[in-house]
Formats: sequence, structure tokens, C-alpha cells
Amino acid sequence: MGGMSDGEIAERSQRVLKVLIEQYISDGQPVGSKVLSEATALSLSSASIRNVMADLEAMGYVRSPHTSAGRIPTVQGYRFFVDSLITIQPVNSSALQQLQCSLNADLSREQLVNAASRLLSQVSMQAGLVTLPQQDEEVLRHVDFLPLSEHRVLVVLVVNEKEVQNRIIHPRREFTETELKQAANFINANYAGRPLSRVHESLLGEMQTDKDALTHLMQAAIDLASQAFDGNPEKDYLLSGESHLLASEPGADMERLRGLFQAFEQKKDILDLMERCLDAEGTQVFIGEESGYEVLDDYSVITTPYQLSGSKVGVLGVIGPTRMAYERVIPLVDITAKLLSAALEQS
Repeated sequence: MGGMSDGEIAERSQRVLKVLIEQYISDGQPVGSKVLSEATALSLSSASIRNVMADLEAMGYVRSPHTSAGRIPTVQGYRFFVDSLITIQPVNSSALQQLQCSLNADLSREQLVNAASRLLSQVSMQAGLVTLPQQDEEVLRHVDFLPLSEHRVLVVLVVNEKEVQNRIIHPRREFTETELKQAANFINANYAGRPLSRVHESLLGEMQTDKDALTHLMQAAIDLASQAFDGNPEKDYLLSGESHLLASEPGADMERLRGLFQAFEQKKDILDLMERCLDAEGTQVFIGEESGYEVLDDYSVITTPYQLSGSKVGVLGVIGPTRMAYERVIPLVDITAKLLSAALEQS
């Protein structure tokens, strides 16, 4: 509270701000001097508290939402609270046990990321988000093409050591089961051990070089691979628990919520924010407009990178209203990232 010169007043103001924000997070109602004067942590009269609240409002830490005498925190107030006043709570034993049991090395990488998103939502009561692991290169070990209905083909990819990926593609023509098996055998025999992007490039290169010399089998393999091996997969994330955003803010502006849900669907802004978090160190807390995206002006985002082989490969976190229990959610995000990293390392 650098705007105040008297250290004693500054300390008193910090105590009032801390109790005010904790009270507002608890019940979502503007906090008045009467409520604060009854708080056991403050041994101040209503008149003293009113003076302190007026100072806090002048400095931009709280505001009055309407003619009510109560105040609510501003983004600046929340930021000071998170940076200087918060008392981080240890993750409770039941939540920790749930995370440890569910994030285990028996799951595939895809299953672990799914589980992390779902668990984060469950234990934080916010929306849980996990970006998919980024890797420089995925090396082809084996591929199978399996026929589905309506001209669709299921591509089962084994990449790197033992990671299995499933993709559905829509080839330009229908393939028989025999053609699919022959195409897979051709690719496995000629391209196993190469990065997926190189497989894609090599097959397309052969198609461009001498179309007349291509066998029917090679044409089939190229047609299938052009969709199955499209280089590195598009950056993406998994989101769980959007309904918590509705439940946590019953009086929320539905237009703003609709805008946020559209951002979840379009993904670009959320992914851009997650990319910034991947480049940062440790836990990041964006409160309201600090994210730089208007759709998040009424929300907070708490993120932490997770690792594989000592390198950051993705980000996980929660999105919820600015009126969230930061002291509880921040350590949840941190421990989930550590447990996900450990499980990925062992899987």
C-alpha cells in the first residue's frame, strides 16, 4: 500500500483489505463497515473502518458497486491480496489422495491429460484446462488403418516409444480392408523410425516426382498418409467443468459468459494465453483484465507448466470468477502439475 506514508495506517489498511476480500470471496456481497467491525481479526471501530475503506477506495483497491455503503475488491485490490496478503492453504488430504490415485503411470499420455483436466475441475470447483503436450518430433513406430462406416478410416498410430494415438480421417475414396492393410504394411516397412512430419513430406514428394511410376499401393498409401500424418498436431487443450462457471456466479452477466464460452470453442485467445504461461516460470495468476483478453475481464486464470524429461511441454490451470478462493486453488494447480509431470515421466 505504497500510497500511505504512515506505516501503522498502512498495516491497518492491509488488515482491513484482507478481511474485506476474504469476506467478499466467501459470500459475494459488498462488504460494509458493520460486517468488518464485527470481524474478530480487526479490533477497530466502525468509524475507523469507514475511514480506512475510504482510503482504500481512493487508492483503487476497492470500489462501491452502487449506492450501497459496501465495497468490493478491484483487480488492483485482488492483485495486492494475492501478492502480499494471501495465506496459502495446504491441499487437503482427500483432494491430494484423489489426485494421486487418478494420475498414475498406468494411463496413456492422452488419458493422463484428460484426467488432469477433469480432476482440476472437480477439486477446485472451477473450469479445469490442460494443454496437450508439445513435442518437437513424433517418431513413427507403427500404423494401422481400420475401416469405419461412411468412408471414414480409423488411424491407429504408435509413436515415440509406446504412445498410441487414434485419429479419424475421411479419404477421398473408399478403401477395402485389404487395401488399408497393404497401405499400412507399405508405410511401416518403408517409413517406421522416421518423424511423422518427414513421412508426410516424403510421401508427398514421391507423389510430386513421378505420378506415372506410382503403383496402386503407393497411391493408396499417399492418399491415406496425406491426412493421417499432417505434421505436428495442432495445438489444443482439454477443458472440463464449464458448468462450474455458471454455478459459482449465479448472477453472472450471461452475455459475458456466452463470450467466454465462444472463446473456449474458438480456442485461439485461450491458447495464446497458455503459450505465454508456458514461456513463464512457475505459477501465473491473471486477474481480470490482466490477461489482456476482454472475454476474461470478469475471470481469473491460474496456470502452471508441467514437464516431461525435464522440459516444459504443456500448461494446466483453472479459469473461474475473480471471486475465487486463491489460497486454496493456487496450491491445487501447483500439485496437479507436479503429479501430472511425474506420471508422464513414468508412463
